[in-house]
Amino acid sequence: MRRRIFDGLIVALACASLTACGRKSEQESTPVVTVDVAPVLLSQIQRTIRAEALIYPRQQAAIVPKIAAPIRKAYVQRGARVRAGQLLLELENRDLAGATDESRASFDQAQANYETAARATVPQELQKAELETRAAKDALDAQQAIYDNRQRLLQEGAIAEKEVNDARANLSQARTQYETSRKRLEDLQGFARDQELKAAAAQRDAARGRLESAQAQFGYSRITSPIDGVVTDLPLYAGEMPASGQPIVTVMDLSQVIARTHVSPAEAAELKVGADANVIGVGGAPIPGKVTQISPALDAANTTVEVWVQADNKDGALRPGTSLRVEMIARTVGNALVVPQTAVLTSPSGATFAIVIDKDDKPHRRKIAVGIRDSGKAQVTDGLESGQRVATTGAFELFKLEPDVLSKVKVQIAPAKEEEEPEET
Repeated sequence: MRRRIFDGLIVALACASLTACGRKSEQESTPVVTVDVAPVLLSQIQRTIRAEALIYPRQQAAIVPKIAAPIRKAYVQRGARVRAGQLLLELENRDLAGATDESRASFDQAQANYETAARATVPQELQKAELETRAAKDALDAQQAIYDNRQRLLQEGAIAEKEVNDARANLSQARTQYETSRKRLEDLQGFARDQELKAAAAQRDAARGRLESAQAQFGYSRITSPIDGVVTDLPLYAGEMPASGQPIVTVMDLSQVIARTHVSPAEAAELKVGADANVIGVGGAPIPGKVTQISPALDAANTTVEVWVQADNKDGALRPGTSLRVEMIARTVGNALVVPQTAVLTSPSGATFAIVIDKDDKPHRRKIAVGIRDSGKAQVTDGLESGQRVATTGAFELFKLEPDVLSKVKVQIAPAKEEEEPEET
């Protein structure tokens, strides 16, 4: 009996030992993965296109003189703020000033001749012709009366036929003088007067053209600013002769600047003129701007599209020629489901997934649809709900597991990282 009891105890101890070993083996075979988690939040997200850009002034005038002459005097210095129309430089122009005065005198003389022709000479000749025509008509009427009277007397036998012939000759002469006077009067009233006035007007207009040309040449010697801005270059001094085609002064409007950048055609298709943008200035501070121009053609050199962003530069912090970064906002979604970019996993086929951690800290693979990606965040358009948790760091290790293995995985949530406090000095 004792032996049977002893053998039973041995068997029971052996079974208990085997059960414990089985449990320990099962625990050791269950994988444990430590991951970081992040909540799925409703938040605003923007599609931002970032690129390097080069700063240009909004307007620039590199003024090249139209005449060849030495610089006589400079009225501004480099760095001076100027207004449109302000005199900047003056070239040697004393010969041009003399030519202008001479042309003005010639024009004044031609103008006076025209006014004389229009108001005095032609009217006087016209009045004289009218008097002569009236006198010739009176003489013709008188000779006609004499001729008619002598014809009657001849018929009565009171005079000789010779007197009638003399009267006929005088009448013919009077008629000729009248026709001549009348023709001259008509010419003065019409064609002759018009031609005389046209000739005087042509001389006046030619003199005016010479005066305007002389004034233009003189004006070219006075270099004025076509825009409001700042003098950024003044390479020559008084007395120096500018080289042909060389700018003698440069004015830039720096109140606003243009950041010119190049983006891919796909990114350019997302942008619109008027879209908000930021120019990242000195120290990383963003300066608000707007997309003002998107080139309709590709740059042949690098098959990119040129985009202009205009921004205020009232403090002059942005200098032309500086290379910096621009951010152009192509699209904004105000109430989107947003997760960290590290939570989005992509399969070899291109499908996107996320590892959802349930309330029992169990991982589940979910297929998702992704929209905007920006600044380490991604918009989820399908597959997740607000308030769920997704794995971030360590998610890829879970994603590589087979589904049956993933279902047995034990997830350990990494503790939140505490921000380091600055050391006391």
